Amino acid sequence: MSVGHSMRAAAREIFLHALAEASIEKAFDRHVQCHRGVLRICDDLHDLSAHNRTVAISFGKAAHRMAELLARQVGSTVEGIIVDPNPPACQLPGYRYFAGGHPQPNEESVRGAEAILKTLGALTPQSLMIFLVSGGGSAAVEKAADPDITLPDLAATYKALVNSGAPIAEINAVRKHLSAVKGGRMAQAAEGAQQVSILVSDVPEDALDSLSSGPTMPDSSTVEDCYRIAHEHNMLPEFPATVRELFERRALEETPKRNDPAFLRSRWWKVLSNETAEEAAAAAAAKHGFAVEIDHSCDDWDYARAADYLLDRLRTLRRGVARACIVSGGEVTVKVPSNAGHGGRNQHFALYCAQEIAEENIAVLSAGTDGIDGVSPAAGAVADGTTIERAQKAGLDLEQHFKSFNSFPLFEKLGDSIQTGPTGNNVRDLRVLLAW
Repeated sequence: MSVGHSMRAAAREIFLHALAEASIEKAFDRHVQCHRGVLRICDDLHDLSAHNRTVAISFGKAAHRMAELLARQVGSTVEGIIVDPNPPACQLPGYRYFAGGHPQPNEESVRGAEAILKTLGALTPQSLMIFLVSGGGSAAVEKAADPDITLPDLAATYKALVNSGAPIAEINAVRKHLSAVKGGRMAQAAEGAQQVSILVSDVPEDALDSLSSGPTMPDSSTVEDCYRIAHEHNMLPEFPATVRELFERRALEETPKRNDPAFLRSRWWKVLSNETAEEAAAAAAAKHGFAVEIDHSCDDWDYARAADYLLDRLRTLRRGVARACIVSGGEVTVKVPSNAGHGGRNQHFALYCAQEIAEENIAVLSAGTDGIDGVSPAAGAVADGTTIERAQKAGLDLEQHFKSFNSFPLFEKLGDSIQTGPTGNNVRDLRVLLAW
């Protein structure tokens, strides 16, 4: 077995180990338990018998899985709504299901949002409202705050935001101020009820109110932030007329802040995040004999800047050890052209690295923990110092694939795409860089 093949295999094994350790089931085992009718969520205790009604609303890429694990603890005492872009073959009893869209909202996203708002409006002070929130909920549950904004307008706006190159926190700031359910507005709809949110986070550790655009949390962003973000990333020409007009008139409505009465009886608990995956990957790399550093300082950087930085860190670490590993969590940004091929930010990152590490004993894996990378069936890809040579032998023009944002066919042909299928989880992306 060649050194390159061994390094690619090691990177893949480290990623899959991290994926298994960062499972929602393990997170719930640690943080969510019910005993004799008392539900423990991290440091909170809820006596279910003290409430006349307990409702669970779960949305995002992990919606079904989170509701399923909650049901294992509380049985059939909880009813609710599940909005999941990948609905399961078998549904949980007592729940209404909606197949909300991702990465753009669809009709089920709107129906799900309307059903949620109707349910929240019927709660009383004696109700317990459990929100189960995971990544992908921004598109999965959506209803425009302005009735003139149609579903096609929403979809076009989401596409413009995702392709703008803006960091996720800025994208979600804009989404919040266009939505009837985001930026704390679900909490407003449930005002008066006891509320608790269980969070599986796919956002930066210090920006939890960006998770699914923060529908149950106070919003730290403002309308002025939105106007600035749209200007800095030149979004207005890409927005549909109904949305562009709101920005031009500066007519966005402000979202609820921390002092809003909706949050007086609200609690939020993060049970799983990118940090869990990072630490698991680092532990696996250490068992393989690598000297490991975790470095997520390049979170939300442009992909090329992040790649150059991480490769420099890896080469520096490698000078003093036999085997070096850098584990990097979070996401990189990619400005995607309208004529892009099949791929995503992780595969594009890996393809860029392939050109930077040619003929070096370095392997770079980049993949999403949700199992989905952009417009492709892959979670990501792994590249090494032999990728360019192997691509040339296979008759593949690496530079052309890179320029056309068409990375998936190349990595698929080389056997270096990472395909897990949708994982039912999402704790952001993970990058594993190895040198020996």
